[in-house]
Parts: sequence; structure tokens; C-alpha cells
Amino acid sequence: MRISPLPSRLELSDFLASVEKRAFKQALFAVRNEESALDIVQDAMMKLAEKYGDKPLEELPMLFQRILQNVIRDFYRRQKVRSMWTTLLSAFSGPEEDEHDPLEVIESADSDYKSESPHAQLEQQQTLTAIETEIEKLPPRQREAFLMRYWEEMDIAETAVAMGCSEGSVKTHCSRATHTLAAALAAKGITL
Repeated sequence: MRISPLPSRLELSDFLASVEKRAFKQALFAVRNEESALDIVQDAMMKLAEKYGDKPLEELPMLFQRILQNVIRDFYRRQKVRSMWTTLLSAFSGPEEDEHDPLEVIESADSDYKSESPHAQLEQQQTLTAIETEIEKLPPRQREAFLMRYWEEMDIAETAVAMGCSEGSVKTHCSRATHTLAAALAAKGITL
């Protein structure tokens, strides 16, 4: 059995330099924003160097691709969750008989974001900042349940196992968190 030599710092650096431009293009095609694409590539390179810099050189290309794709997915997950918070909270503050599909709202929010005016984008950013601030104020168990369910996209059973409580408790914590967030935002004059 042949043991592959570990890459030197120079070899790792050369590898990262050789994949940088292609990775940037790949990320740019995925997220359609140069700054975000640069951040994604930098994050992927840092993760490769920190966690897998001791792997054989021939394993690095596949590892880097997996990391890059995971970082791109994380980017989209964060975008989706930001939209979901807004959608989720608006569902609790809107009329009861108003039925809508949250996925349609999320998709339209993502596609309309680029065409919004700078003022509308600023208002959306301020709303997201207010939501994040209010989430930090939630009691720990409510915040934990809310983030696991809507940030980590865990189902109720997974959340219950992770929190060490019943599924009913998870539902209660999430319900209380969303009502608290909706009320706090309404008190600030934010209507969603």
C-alpha cells in the first residue's frame, strides 16, 4: 500500500491559486453577485486549509469542490431563512382567511430583490436587522427551537431530539417565539 505524501504549505498554496479563478466563476454563476462569490470562495479556501490541509494533494480537488458546494448551499440557506423569517412573521400578523404559499412568497422575494429600489432594499435590510435583534431577546429555549426549526430547517422530531424535549414542547416554543417576534416588530411599527 502506497502512502501519499502530505502537501507542503507551498503545494497547498499553489493548489488554491490554481482553483481560485474557476471557483470564483462557479460561485458567481451560482449566486450572481461578485462580492458574495468572493466571500464564498475565500470561505471555502479557508475551510480547506484549516480542516483538510493535512490530506494528500490528490484528494484536495474533490474536497475543495465539496466544500465550495456546501458553502454555496449555506449562502442560499441563509438567504432563504431571512426571507422565511419575514414570511413567517407576516403570516402571524395577516388576516386569518388569507391563504398563501410561503414558498411562492420566498421565490418572488428572491427574484424581485434585484429590481427593488435602493430605498426598498434599505427598508428590507432594516427589517431583517430588527428581526435578528428580536430573536436575540427571545428566551433561550424559544430561540433554540425557533432557530433549529427555521434556520437549520430541522423537522419537529429532529428538533425535539436535539433539545431533549417532546415534540409538543418544540411546537409550543416555536409558536411562542413567532408570536413574540410578531408582537415586538408590530410595536416597532414594522408591518409585514
